[in-house]
Amino acid sequence: MGWVDALQGQVIALDTAPLIYFLEEHPTYLPIIDPFFKKLDKGSIRVVTSVITLSEVLVKPLREGDTQLAQQYRDILLNIEGLTTVEISVAIAEKVAQLRSQYSLRTPDAIQIATALQSGATALLTNDIRLPVLPNLQMLVLDKLIAPNP
Repeated sequence: MGWVDALQGQVIALDTAPLIYFLEEHPTYLPIIDPFFKKLDKGSIRVVTSVITLSEVLVKPLREGDTQLAQQYRDILLNIEGLTTVEISVAIAEKVAQLRSQYSLRTPDAIQIATALQSGATALLTNDIRLPVLPNLQMLVLDKLIAPNP
């Protein structure tokens, strides 16, 4: 897939939804997200995500008592080489406030973007079409990658 190959050697931020689609093998998104995780596994890309991702992905498994799925999420986010789960620092918190004030973002979205920017990511893999276009961070929206606009 061309979009994944173009990420070679870069730091890419990961939003919550693509991780859920990958681990839960979503039939629509798995074909497009699987090559991304293969690149991560091969060490061709580095991936960063916010600790907020852990909070978001654990809700459903914990609600449903699915301890195995919850542990799979923990293992990916906390133990996979090449994937760094970043804690919220003072610098990130201040960037979150700036982004929220400038773009009227929800706090979780602002945390993901601030984490990406503070970590030197060149792109954010997401499926959230509401995120703003930023000069230093490309938004890779899965729905647009599946059916790009002409």
